[in-house]
Amino acid sequence: MSLDYRALAQNIAALTAGETDQIALMATLACEVHHADSRFDWTGFYRVVGPELLKIGPYQGGHGCLTIPFSRGVCGAAARSGEAQLVPDVEAFADHIACSSSTRSELVLPVRDAAGRLIGVFDIDSDQPDAFSEADAAALQAILDDTFARP
Repeated sequence: MSLDYRALAQNIAALTAGETDQIALMATLACEVHHADSRFDWTGFYRVVGPELLKIGPYQGGHGCLTIPFSRGVCGAAARSGEAQLVPDVEAFADHIACSSSTRSELVLPVRDAAGRLIGVFDIDSDQPDAFSEADAAALQAILDDTFARP
C-alpha cells in the first residue's frame, strides 16, 4: 500500500484550518502522519528552543531524546543545514544519536514559519531499513510548508 499524500495533506489542512498555535499544529500533524503509514515507528518534532538547541516537541511513538544540539545526529544535521536528511541506514550515519534501538532508517525535515525562520525539525524513524524515499521527503516537506509557513 502506497501512502496517499494528497489525501493526507487535505486531511491535515482541514484539521488545522485557522489554527496558529505551533504546538497544536505540531501535535495534530505528528498524530496524522504517524498513523498514516506502518513504516512510521516514531514521528515527531524537535523545536528550536535556543541557540543551536532542539528540544522534543509533540510526537507519537516511544520515548525520544529530550534535547539535541544542532551539532549532533540526524536532527542536528537537518537543523544545521536547513535541508532534508534521508538516512537509509542509521548505523551508517557517523553521528547518529540512538534514541531508540529499534530505529533502522530516518527522515528529518526542516520546519520553517511564514517568515522563513527555522522553528524545528520533523523527525520520522522507521524500524525498517531504507524505509523512505525522495518522494516521501518532498510530499512531507510540502505538508510542513503548507501547515507552518502559511501567512
